Amino acid sequence: MSGPADLLDLDDQFTDAERATRDEIRAFVDSIRPMIPEWYEKAHFPVEIMPELGRLGALGMIYDGYGCPGRGAVEYGLAAMELEAGDSGLRTAVSVQGSLAMSAIHKFGSAAQKSELLPQMAAGELIGCFGLTEPNAGSDPSSMTTFARRDGDDWVLNGSKRWIGLATLAGIAIIWAQTDDGVRGFVVPTDAPGFLATPIEPKLSMRASVQCEIRLAEIRLPASAQLPEARGLRAPFSCLNEARYGIAWGVLGAARDSYLTALEYAQGRMQFNRPIASFQLTQAKLADMAVKITQGQLVALRLGRLKERDQLQGHQISLGKLSNTRDAIEIAREARTVLGGNGVSAEYSPLRHANNLESVRTYEGTDEVHTLVLGRHITGLESFR
Repeated sequence: MSGPADLLDLDDQFTDAERATRDEIRAFVDSIRPMIPEWYEKAHFPVEIMPELGRLGALGMIYDGYGCPGRGAVEYGLAAMELEAGDSGLRTAVSVQGSLAMSAIHKFGSAAQKSELLPQMAAGELIGCFGLTEPNAGSDPSSMTTFARRDGDDWVLNGSKRWIGLATLAGIAIIWAQTDDGVRGFVVPTDAPGFLATPIEPKLSMRASVQCEIRLAEIRLPASAQLPEARGLRAPFSCLNEARYGIAWGVLGAARDSYLTALEYAQGRMQFNRPIASFQLTQAKLADMAVKITQGQLVALRLGRLKERDQLQGHQISLGKLSNTRDAIEIAREARTVLGGNGVSAEYSPLRHANNLESVRTYEGTDEVHTLVLGRHITGLESFR
């Protein structure tokens, strides 16, 4: 029988393995949920949970071999949704590690890079970050100024990156740089001389997460540090699409948690001698939230099944990221209104989710970028330049 967060009985659309993974990740998130408000308040990411996430198979979940879990796309989506029901910072950490850093190595790395790094990363023993965005190159990464020059057999990197998740916690950084032969990717040890990562503080969003600025000053790397199969911007873009796919699922977790928090509160909050859940305007808010969550789940599930058949296209990922994130923010904000003045208390999650989702709405492609991706697909006309 369907519950308030599954109006279409979608649960029977998932396999036993998918449901088992979802339930296991949900139980883990529930076990750490009491600490999340404090992590958010103190701007702290609990790096100690990474090995546990590795044990749960959440890191690099969809990749095969080299110690990676080799799970399905829908299974990963459900995991992302449960993580973000706790906090966007949890899902972001898994996304940075698995969908970005591990993805780059798995797709474009050498056999030696894969064998050395991926098993440690899948286990959560080695943390990676992904350096593409720069202070003056966000939506237009082709304008990046970080440059890697040849010096004999070595590479020498100079430049800067900004809004790089996990950078101060990472052991390696995937750095994208211009070269004389176009954009290339490099595996950079974060203890290399000339590498400096600094947390960006203070923040009003994604506080239980770490985003950093990276400075790269004359970092000397051997030829083996280059990702040999990564050529041009298509390489990092393919990694971004992996992250965007996870976002389309993840934000539904924040939306669902906000909605269920508002529902529980409305059923217990008494005004005028009746629960506020009995009032028409409150029921209208709750019904609208449930409809949007249901629609978002259908979109995410369709994306997942297409991805499992290797048929998922870029504009479809843009649709999911744009629509589900936009709706999730509206749900979190509306849920806060059901809570009244209590909604600004850290005791309740919707306003925290709403603040976090402002960052999610921006990273891995802004609303504007994804809208124009859809516009280009619909019209066949380029509008970026």
